[in-house]
Amino acid sequence: MSNPKKARVFSQLVPNDPQPTLVVGRTLEALASNQAADSLAQHAELDHPEHLLPVNAAALVKSALEQGRAIENVESRFADHIFLWSFIPDPDSGEVLVRGRDATNDILSLEEAVRSNRLYRLITENTTDLISRHAPDGRFIDATPASWRLLGYWPEELRGKALEEVFRGDNVAEQLALTRHRLREDGYATMTLEIIHRNGSRRWFEIASRAIRETYTGAVVEVISVSRDITARVESEEQNRLLADELAHTARLATLGELASSIAHEMNQPLASIVNFASASQRFLKEADKHPEKLLKVDDGLQKIVHHANRASEVIKRLRAFLRKGQKRMGPVSLNSVITEVARLCQWEAEKNGVRIYENLAADSPTITADPVLLEQVLINLIRNGIEANVEAGADKDNAGPSRIVVSTCVNDQQETLIQVIDEGPGLDDEGIRQMFQPFYTSKAKGLGLGLSMSRSIIEGFGGFLDATRTDTGGLSLICRFPPGNTRCTPKSTQE
Repeated sequence: MSNPKKARVFSQLVPNDPQPTLVVGRTLEALASNQAADSLAQHAELDHPEHLLPVNAAALVKSALEQGRAIENVESRFADHIFLWSFIPDPDSGEVLVRGRDATNDILSLEEAVRSNRLYRLITENTTDLISRHAPDGRFIDATPASWRLLGYWPEELRGKALEEVFRGDNVAEQLALTRHRLREDGYATMTLEIIHRNGSRRWFEIASRAIRETYTGAVVEVISVSRDITARVESEEQNRLLADELAHTARLATLGELASSIAHEMNQPLASIVNFASASQRFLKEADKHPEKLLKVDDGLQKIVHHANRASEVIKRLRAFLRKGQKRMGPVSLNSVITEVARLCQWEAEKNGVRIYENLAADSPTITADPVLLEQVLINLIRNGIEANVEAGADKDNAGPSRIVVSTCVNDQQETLIQVIDEGPGLDDEGIRQMFQPFYTSKAKGLGLGLSMSRSIIEGFGGFLDATRTDTGGLSLICRFPPGNTRCTPKSTQE
């Protein structure tokens, strides 16, 4: 005991009580204390046990005695402890029994819970995303205040509403049903929805949901969802797509101007044949009175005129298709046919520069899903790059013979469909190959540096990839690689 004097009420105390207990007088002097209180004061490096009490202990003692009632759960903190004290008065003796309880863990846990709850409320009430709880059938249990901005409903309005009632739009019911199935099977699901806001505007939402299951049965008892408005992103992507289409169309116009000589040559042949056959037919008609058999030659001439006129018409149709403006028109494309058309379009420019184009095509033409016009644009870019590389390399060679460009198709062992354009140019080093597909990078004096960059973007839009490697002869091999799905084929021998 810290004080040998025996307080009258101290006889009621158990000296070995593990909880610190003191008996104090009206002026807060400690009349008695048990072993637990003395040990705690010593541990806290306090001079007297009464220093363990709250700072307003004197006022509490006075109030307890005057009011004749116990005052409970008054907190004091010292060292690394938090204690709650009860002041129990004995008005007859003017003494107060003060008993403490170590509440360190309880109070710290409570404070942490309060901080966490405050942080949770701060996040949920100010987040721009909608966080919501749902019953297994999709009905709203609760939602954050973001629901008003995103959906046009306050959280109180949403409670009990079905998802189909709030998320209105085309095919929404089917997507919600599929999401519920995924939540049951996998416990997690994401979906992208176009919905109608309460004010009538259309919005795009990206929704991620996770199922909360019953511990023993595994049944879904609740669903937590986070919904984000991605309307601005979708509109931006659509605008970027339109700009990309516009840029691709502009590139096709530029390509047409650069291929003007080849187009003129291709048109000149059928037109010249039409003129020749028309002139001959006129002569035969003049002689038909004396030589009726000449009418047969007139008929033959007219048939050939029709044939060459159709050929000229096909050239015009191909040019119009190549120059058309609009969205991508995806569909099955026969690679061999496309390559033959492109090689014909580039033939005159190749011959003018002393380059021969060889087609090394698979026996069974591979078919991919693509836009034929955009694919033609890519192949024209690759072939014309090859022609320019061959011309550049030819200026440093004494050999006057024509150089070669080989365009091939095949399906490799990994069932990937390949289009390969191989030139005999000077090639590039590793750094040049890394940079050649970057926008605005070019080694040509008058180049824009957009052809290969745009070509790679187009091929990636078809789900493929465009890359380049050096060949054994020093040139470059440009390879369009498409994912598996086509029948493996064996390339035919190169035409000589």
